[in-house]
Amino acid sequence: MSLVTLAEVLQPALRQGHAVAGLVTLGWEDMRAYVAAAEAEGMPVILQAGPSCREHTPLPVLGKMFTYLAENASVPVVAHLDHGYTFEDCKIAIESGFTSVMFDGSRKPLAENIAETKAIADMAHAAGVSCEGEIGFVGYSGGENSAGTDPEEAAQFARETGVDAMAVSVGNVHLQQDAGDGLDEDRIAAIEAVTDVPLVIHGGSGVPLAQRRKLAQGSKVCKFNIGTELRMAFGSALRDAIGSDPERFDRVQILKDTHDPLVAATRRVLVGFKGA
Repeated sequence: MSLVTLAEVLQPALRQGHAVAGLVTLGWEDMRAYVAAAEAEGMPVILQAGPSCREHTPLPVLGKMFTYLAENASVPVVAHLDHGYTFEDCKIAIESGFTSVMFDGSRKPLAENIAETKAIADMAHAAGVSCEGEIGFVGYSGGENSAGTDPEEAAQFARETGVDAMAVSVGNVHLQQDAGDGLDEDRIAAIEAVTDVPLVIHGGSGVPLAQRRKLAQGSKVCKFNIGTELRMAFGSALRDAIGSDPERFDRVQILKDTHDPLVAATRRVLVGFKGA
């Protein structure tokens, strides 16, 4: 198909009542499996390079990997920078062929977050690239606590930054290994009432499957970021592959055995975001 922007997959999702998965990548093995799963389900997919991925592989290399997969895929693929913390992070991603950047200024005061996000959104749009921002703070399991998104601040943020998608804090938590109590649907509805910008849920692994489907089909939540549950699936498959033959040492042969289990796990995730 082709490499597309975030706006090009989220706007149809908003109109048609489904969501798109933002899948957190760490290397070639999971990227390839995610695209294979998306092709099997006939759904677009967002490949995301977060901070830990970027520590391991430079952005220019990741850009080429994402682009190669997109150009050979039968479904739309977004190359997305996840949690860019600086203008320079986002600039390098754009120069490296990414079609979407997420600037995370959520720890900053509101005015500073708006000003910096707007500057990055303007840069991205000038290059034909989408921009996601975050208002409120999504915390981490076992780490920093969340600060819920204020609907009026969300309306101001969306209006003044011009972002194509807005990540919100509504009970979601990064790195959660088990489904939690679910998201605050009243807060989501209050945010939806004051903006038409597609909403993004970070920490989607901790959202119960039934609620994912409900929000995908009946709200402005158009993107769920999924990382932890698929990293767990990969880790389990890798342990099985290593344990199946203690004499085997070729990592390429070992890693091949993770492909089918990860594709199957990813397909189960994607099905939950389909429309009615």
